[in-house]
Amino acid sequence: MTPEQLLRYSDQGQLWSSEDRATSPADLAAAYQQALAVRQLRLQRGEVPRGYKIGFTNRTIWPLYNVFAPIWGTVWDGGLRFCEGDGAIDLQATCQPRLEPEIVFGFRATPAPDATPDQLFDAIEWLAPGYEVVQTHCVDWKFQASETVADSALHARLLVGRRVPVRELADSADALHRLLANAHIGLSRNGQAMAQGQGSNVLDSPLMALHHFVRELRQCPGATDLQPGDVVTTGTWTDAFAIAPGECWTAQFSAPLPGLTATLR
Repeated sequence: MTPEQLLRYSDQGQLWSSEDRATSPADLAAAYQQALAVRQLRLQRGEVPRGYKIGFTNRTIWPLYNVFAPIWGTVWDGGLRFCEGDGAIDLQATCQPRLEPEIVFGFRATPAPDATPDQLFDAIEWLAPGYEVVQTHCVDWKFQASETVADSALHARLLVGRRVPVRELADSADALHRLLANAHIGLSRNGQAMAQGQGSNVLDSPLMALHHFVRELRQCPGATDLQPGDVVTTGTWTDAFAIAPGECWTAQFSAPLPGLTATLR
């Protein structure tokens, strides 16, 4: 598939045809270059990148999707929203959307080269609860890892809840890692409990997932490094759930992390 075809499917919210899918990249390195070519097309038409998403960081769900390592892709301004506890997510033009509760980081600086966890911590300004809407243009959520990368790392939308200065929660990378690893979440839809999860599901903690991602990003030819003001969402604490307009979802993280409620439309 050409970058232009990939972008067209994304814009229209349509499943890939079997003919076009047969020409999608077969290996991860080629898929990342394809995704970067789509990113360039989006830049050329005036879209603004706002950071990155990390996917498949939750090891407990790898067998469900036949994907056994994290991936990453771009978060765009058009699909990014902020709120203070209650928000809304527009599902228009998404394809087989699912919802994931996550922790999102905001950066005040570009991390140091070969950043240690403590140097990474120094570059972070805030963290927040978030909902990522993920999607796939492959039928029934059946895909190969390389297809997920070419498919914008399955990213569609990102709602970011109340942002908390990271130094109000921890004074070091180790302290933040332990806080997040030991935190729990309860996820509900329309008041009905749907799932529980914990931060250690996410590559041992969202901070460790972030550390892994920074190394991977910098090893990808042509990728743009993290910039001040960027956001990075670090992967779901539970399985991803199919969603539809009209639903109300609530993620209750254990204290001191704030929760997040979203109405889908």
